[in-house]
Amino acid sequence: MSAGWFRRRFLPGGPLPEPQPPGPRSSPVPYHRPRFLRGSGSSPGATDTSRRSDSRPVRCPARGRTLPWNAGYAEIINAEKSEFNEDQAACGKLCIQRCEFGIEDEWLTVCPEEDDVIGRELEASGQVGGCTALVAVSLQGKLYVANAGDSRAILVRRDEIRVLSSEFTPETERQRIQQLAFIYPELLAGEFTRLEFPRRLKGDDLGQKVLFRDHHMNGWSYKQVEKSDLKYPLIHGQGRQARLLGTLAVSRGLGDHQLRVLDTNIQLKPFLLSIPQVTVLDVDQLALQEEDVVVMATDGLWDVLSNEQVARLVRSFLTGNREDPHRFSELAKVLIHNTQGKDDGATGEGQVSYDDVSVFVIPLHSPGQGSGGH
Repeated sequence: MSAGWFRRRFLPGGPLPEPQPPGPRSSPVPYHRPRFLRGSGSSPGATDTSRRSDSRPVRCPARGRTLPWNAGYAEIINAEKSEFNEDQAACGKLCIQRCEFGIEDEWLTVCPEEDDVIGRELEASGQVGGCTALVAVSLQGKLYVANAGDSRAILVRRDEIRVLSSEFTPETERQRIQQLAFIYPELLAGEFTRLEFPRRLKGDDLGQKVLFRDHHMNGWSYKQVEKSDLKYPLIHGQGRQARLLGTLAVSRGLGDHQLRVLDTNIQLKPFLLSIPQVTVLDVDQLALQEEDVVVMATDGLWDVLSNEQVARLVRSFLTGNREDPHRFSELAKVLIHNTQGKDDGATGEGQVSYDDVSVFVIPLHSPGQGSGGH
């Protein structure tokens, strides 16, 4: 599905506009919140779980608006990084029809050139930038989770936590990125080194033996420092601070066709992979309980809470709120509440996430649920 199709299907507004000449203008693709947040109110008191006035209210769908599968959702805007939540969400039911040979039929397909389609749409609309994507699709008894970026989805059950997606960062995809630089050294433009060192090397290190890693290595080895090793590393930093070419914190995603290293003509796009990792969960093989849920959230949540902390909050909340028909959205708000430094004893740290946070809580147990696609 193209970015335009997705926007037309789930977001307000019509098709992408016609190309416009360069020059200052307002965005041709206005920013919108998800349709299911309409009527949720904008005042902190309407949807805020902090029980006090807050400049960063937690928003969720209005109580009269039910999401498919009774899923819960909540979000919070960043701490003044931008005027809106950059972590867009969408939720809906799709009709997928079988395409028989020789019969013209409308159906949903994802083609290998999809990132090129997005590139053409961005160019036509005068837009720049990129995004990551985390998608869950329920189809005929199976849950398909596709991830291209740094969001995460986990399955939480009474006695199990199952990771359904993994973050793709320069650090987790080090070997793939280094191998690409090995095959196509011209991508580094003579400004970067593909080798990884435990620290940034300096002139005083010339001739010394230091630890290093290359694309074919899982562990470390020693080498004598040469002048070329003093160049800026292809991947620099560790954990959430790791950056690709000193610029980007993710290694998979869509878009970013025009992104270049600051003050250079070095492109990052060749190192970015748009192909998602897909995990398939055979839901029909699980003896589902009412408290079994999938938690999908953007990186702002996982920067603060671990899988185990989220699971503890999920189990504790759902067990004590079985009669609340809105418990899954309430749980989504509780998860965000625990990223705002309000330690309630469940997580123990009281850390604060200043990023955008968007959270889905999707119950897998649904009496009377059919086998159609969601």
